[in-house]
Amino acid sequence: MEGGRGVTRVLLVDDSPVDRRVVQLLLSSSACAGSFHVIAVDSAKKAMEFLGLKEEGKEQAIDMVLTDYCMPEMTGYELLKAIKALSPLKPIPVIVMSSENEPQRISR
Repeated sequence: MEGGRGVTRVLLVDDSPVDRRVVQLLLSSSACAGSFHVIAVDSAKKAMEFLGLKEEGKEQAIDMVLTDYCMPEMTGYELLKAIKALSPLKPIPVIVMSSENEPQRISR
């Protein structure tokens, strides 16, 4: 958490603008509103750049990552593996979410 002020820095990764907005609204309207600073990006590649996992990226301090599972180019699970490999000694919590409603795809 940032500077002891109780603000959790959340990196939100979702290719759907609607889903990104819904999550941002949920976090800002919850009982903990004001406790979250949300940075939203539309791809796992941009998330990796933000976290410093790509050469052109500069590492940013994040407390938690919320990522969509099904995205083009790189899935949320692949992003999770890359984040876990980044800092095994200082892990970043990752929540993988999906708006998928097909049982076969959910079971993955």
